[in-house]
Amino acid sequence: MFKKILVPLDGSALAGSILPAVSDLAKCTNAEVTLVHVCYFPVTTGDVVAPPDMEADTERKAVKWCETFLAEAAKEMQSHGLTVNHTCLEGVPAREIIGYADAKGFDLIAMATHGRGEVAWVLGSTAEKVLSHATVPTLLFRVVETKPPLLKEAPVGVP
Repeated sequence: MFKKILVPLDGSALAGSILPAVSDLAKCTNAEVTLVHVCYFPVTTGDVVAPPDMEADTERKAVKWCETFLAEAAKEMQSHGLTVNHTCLEGVPAREIIGYADAKGFDLIAMATHGRGEVAWVLGSTAEKVLSHATVPTLLFRVVETKPPLLKEAPVGVP
């Protein structure tokens, strides 16, 4: 069934919430898992331009963070007996995820979707772009943030 699973992560707890489900799936199918993060450095336009050394430093820090973050996540999954690789990519996230999955022969992309609301409907989220353009099956794990209800304040004069 699935032998190579690609799991895009953006560093958020919500995106990482798919990892237990992917671990279970990988165990059942004896699949290899690859964790990927895409560093996106948009080209700035307009009047404000950062000095080149500042941009390079920011990019180096982002790549270092990516390597550390993915290595820790991979190590945790490996401790459960899974074969896990990781890689950092640079570019537009959806485009890089789709291209990497095609180039490396993955047979499943598994990712969480944040369901960010109205803005995502207009602009489209990375998960939605991957889902609509990927050439391999894509599993979206819908993560819903639940907030506890606020306590109603007691009326004035009631303890």
